[in-house]
Amino acid sequence: MKLRSLAAVAALSVSMFAGSAFADGRIAAALDAPVAAKTKVVAGGAVFVCEGAECVSAQAPSRALTAAACKALAKEVGRVSAFGGETKSLDADDLTRCNASAKVAAK
Repeated sequence: MKLRSLAAVAALSVSMFAGSAFADGRIAAALDAPVAAKTKVVAGGAVFVCEGAECVSAQAPSRALTAAACKALAKEVGRVSAFGGETKSLDADDLTRCNASAKVAAK
């Protein structure tokens, strides 16, 4: 009986740890200009699907909700006007850092 209890506690601990790696879940980015075609970009350990003027990662790790991850995304798809998840969004200073290396739209 004790062994079963220990196994149950261990399984619960592992599932709680795995769940915390995806604590922020969905992250969305609003783009200043729409992408020409549907695009997938990996940034901050998350896969973003960009279509139109929005990029979305449905299951993002918490490390993807940073200015560095936003910067990696902007480098591929252009300037970002908003970047955030269900619990947190980047502020104006973070967005400025994010857009420092943004891809310049072709004219």
